[in-house]
Amino acid sequence: MIFIIHVYLDDLRPCPQGFVPARSADECVLLLQECEVGVLSLDFDLGWGEPDGLQVVRYMVAAERFPKEIYIHTSSDSGRSTMYQMLYQSKPDYVKLVNSPMPYDILQQIANNVKE
Repeated sequence: MIFIIHVYLDDLRPCPQGFVPARSADECVLLLQECEVGVLSLDFDLGWGEPDGLQVVRYMVAAERFPKEIYIHTSSDSGRSTMYQMLYQSKPDYVKLVNSPMPYDILQQIANNVKE
């Protein structure tokens, strides 16, 4: 049996229910390396002088290791655009890529353990 987790990368925002928090790019990459990730929500800015969400995107592209769904919830317009473009060009067809935060209904499904 494969256990699927959902990961929320953000250094400041509270982690939604049903997600595993990753507070740094390194934590997020480790989770992607070690776990089966169903849904990943990405922030770009992760603290002054710290690696950003683009480091996570670069890892996914180089390792060809993608979750089933990727949402980009960052408030950084330039970071959002850069991450989205790199993912869009490199992701396999089965990966759902959304250039915005998760809709409320998906957050509710995950919080209620309904989403697979």
